[in-house]
Amino acid sequence: MRSRASAGPIWVSPVRPGREHDTTCARTHGLVDALNRLAATLGIPTLTDLGYENAGPGIRHPVKKPNGAELTEEQRTFNAVIRGIHGVAERANALLKVTFKALRRVSLDPAAITRIARAALVLLQLEHGRTT
Repeated sequence: MRSRASAGPIWVSPVRPGREHDTTCARTHGLVDALNRLAATLGIPTLTDLGYENAGPGIRHPVKKPNGAELTEEQRTFNAVIRGIHGVAERANALLKVTFKALRRVSLDPAAITRIARAALVLLQLEHGRTT
């Protein structure tokens, strides 16, 4: 477990066939269940985007604006926190895709691409002095 916030991805799933929503991938690999167990055991919820709506009690996503009403100040603040964290995660994802765009041109088996992506994440973490 990290003692400070991560500035990049910390896990890469195995390559999945075709295009798949991240929630489907997370469910397939047991990540949603694991995050819900973590929240229940340690009281640490996971902050996500609206794609994870109804994913379980340990998953927190932005509050939707009710029809004909406004969000409370607390709800707006909560949404701002999630947007800030989500922005960091999206930047890390974009960096991975741009930095390693050569992966799109390589015809390797899916397992090899997964190993390359995982190795790339380790190198990115080491470049930024993150060894724990």
